[in-house]
Amino acid sequence: MKPDPQSLLSRAEADCAGVFSGFSRTERVNTARVLDAFEKNRIGARHFAPSTGYGYDDIGRDTLEKLTADIFHTEEAIFRPQLSGGTHTLAICLFGLLLPGDELLAATGKPYDTLDSVIGTHGQPGSLMEMGVSSRQAELTASGELDIPGVLTALTQKTRVVLIQRSRGYSVTRPAISPSGMAPLIKAVKAQNPDIFILVDNCYGAFVNPDEPTFYGADAVAGSLIKNLGGGLAPTGGYVAGTRRAIARIEARLTAPGLGREVGSFEGSYRPFYQGLFMAPHTVCQALKVAALAARAAELLGFETQPAFDAPRADIIQALLFHSHERVIAYCQGIQSGSPVDAYATPEPWDMPGYLDQIIMAAGTFVQGASIELSCDAPMRAPFAVYQQGALTYESGRRALVRAFSRLLEEPREGMD
Repeated sequence: MKPDPQSLLSRAEADCAGVFSGFSRTERVNTARVLDAFEKNRIGARHFAPSTGYGYDDIGRDTLEKLTADIFHTEEAIFRPQLSGGTHTLAICLFGLLLPGDELLAATGKPYDTLDSVIGTHGQPGSLMEMGVSSRQAELTASGELDIPGVLTALTQKTRVVLIQRSRGYSVTRPAISPSGMAPLIKAVKAQNPDIFILVDNCYGAFVNPDEPTFYGADAVAGSLIKNLGGGLAPTGGYVAGTRRAIARIEARLTAPGLGREVGSFEGSYRPFYQGLFMAPHTVCQALKVAALAARAAELLGFETQPAFDAPRADIIQALLFHSHERVIAYCQGIQSGSPVDAYATPEPWDMPGYLDQIIMAAGTFVQGASIELSCDAPMRAPFAVYQQGALTYESGRRALVRAFSRLLEEPREGMD
């Protein structure tokens, strides 16, 4: 007989008890850090008020940026609804930090798919390549760690930015890189050339660990507010936190040279952004619990997972290797059917902008594309793995997993009863 999904998840849940306790400890540390920042900045209802026009002296916007800087232990920060997502936010960082003739070195292998067009891998107009910026990449070691000697050897006089991608992206072979795991590379690069900017793609990573890359000297971290840092409440936006030197260059591309962060209004209330920041450590903890539960259930069925349910984590992404086009679609459709929004929809693979392969995406979310809400997507290419992330609450995520594993178990699999 095929396993009963409820029994499967109950067994997985029992196995995850110790792992869940570890996530809760991290949540406690990060919540204290966030509340300390709220207390320091004397947050009140006045900060939630909207602004219009140029947005000069917008106390809500400016204080959000002070909060973010305090949370990441940096000198400055950018926190803006006008940034459309992670790729947009990383793009302003790259265009701000790099000049014609400079070189970008990706220290974690090929960057995430949506940065191909920003870099200009295929000759896209408006790209860094068209602007005269070259790029290279250093691969991770066979064990998935940063290759410090390899990166140092790859540095040249032209290298101006070293990019570290924290999350695994659409890769089942590379692990996410923890902030402490980045620390030796940051130290080594700065020792060799202190003028190089270390930029961390922090998407999917904020609040997963009790520390952040900026604690170890990264010049800037960047990410989307509809991922971890927005706590499931931010309706849009992106953030950058870093050194005064880095932010001064990036803010010139956020708006225009001479304007920087002095302008930028938001006629909607800032309350969801403040409340989202407050909720973020808890929401990330919920997402991690659902990820570990999915991993353990898949492992009990004999599937490979990255990371394993009890392995250290540095992002909220859970990869499940199904080695089958049909199983990928079935699992994603199960997640969609257990979502609070558009549960009646049936996701299918499609040509999603910014990606080279067809993508299937289950995302029954309140905020379109919000990865901190439960979603599950996959490029339709071997080894046919799904990448699951997010969950606003553990119980809603667990319910969606019941649906997903029910659909999965309906698909034929060699060796499965």
